[in-house]
Order: sequence, then structure tokens, then C-alpha cells
Amino acid sequence: MTGQHRDNVPTERHQLDYELADEVEIDGTVAFKALADPTRTAVLSMLLERAATTSQLAAAMGKPKGTVGYHVKALEDSGLIRVVRTQPKRAMIEKYYGRCGRTIVIGGTNPEGIDPLFMLKDAVRHATSVEGDALPMFTVRTARIPQARAVEFAERLVALAHEYVEQPRSGDRVYGFVAGVYPTTLPTLDRES
Repeated sequence: MTGQHRDNVPTERHQLDYELADEVEIDGTVAFKALADPTRTAVLSMLLERAATTSQLAAAMGKPKGTVGYHVKALEDSGLIRVVRTQPKRAMIEKYYGRCGRTIVIGGTNPEGIDPLFMLKDAVRHATSVEGDALPMFTVRTARIPQARAVEFAERLVALAHEYVEQPRSGDRVYGFVAGVYPTTLPTLDRES
């Protein structure tokens, strides 16, 4: 499938080796509990590349298969991933897991005890900087604008995030994309008279 890049240059859309919805919405209580773990977010990230077995995921992360299997089960129970195919291997059936949706929309409320900024903290945990590289690049801006306009900007960021994850896979490094529109505790100036 092809799309149009901002400069009207056709781009290939990353094709997974399994079918999935563009979006899946899950309840906030379920989502926050399932996603508030770095191993689980790493599994979800890798499954945007292709379907994988628990053994393949464990090998990629350098973690014991039992540990990764525990987290895979939690993601499956929460409805974030599912078995997308099976394959006989010796006397067993190997399960390949895939995401239920390319984008996960969290609905409802955040349960007590779960940090609502866990995704941002996870991004910071995985971010790296190599001297001489053009990236990372961050910018932070604040503006006193109506909430409706802030929501419009958030919707545009979601569209850009969709475009980002649809890029064909190549290269030898995974790059992250962080974007957000958020309320702040910054003070406001009174209007000049």
C-alpha cells in the first residue's frame, strides 16, 4: 500500500506479516496496568515490526523466556496482543503474537497508583544520544490557547504519529517519536490594558 508524503512523494506503507486494525481502544484501567511496564512496551514496539514468538522476543531483549512469557500473557489478557498464527515445531505448536491495533487508544480513567506519564518516562528511558548524530531533536513550546485548539493540535499529532509508524522498515536503529499536547502548571499573564 502506498501513501503520499508531505512533499507529495509516494511512500510505501510498512506491511506487517499479519492483519491488524489501525486503532484499538481499550479501557484505561486495563491499559495502564498492562502498559506500565518497560518489558511490555518493548514487546508492543517489536510487534509493530512483525509477528514474533515468545522465544524470539526474549532473544531480542536478552531476557529469560519465562519472564517475557509472563509479560506476553499479560498483554494478551488485556487485549493488546493476540496469537496471529501458529506453526508446528518439533512436538509443540509455536505461537506467533501480533498487536491488536497499530495504534492503542486508551479510554476511561487512569487507575490509582499508575503514573499517567509512564509513556513519556519510557521514551526518556530508551532515548539515546550519540555525539555527531543529527538526532535526538526535541522542542517544547507553550501557548495559552483555548482547549478546542489544543485538541486540534493533538489530533494533527496523532495523524503524524500514524504516518511515522507506517514507514517501511529499514536501517539498523529504532527511532522513537514523542509528541504531545498537555496542560501545564505555568502561570499566565493578565491581559495588557
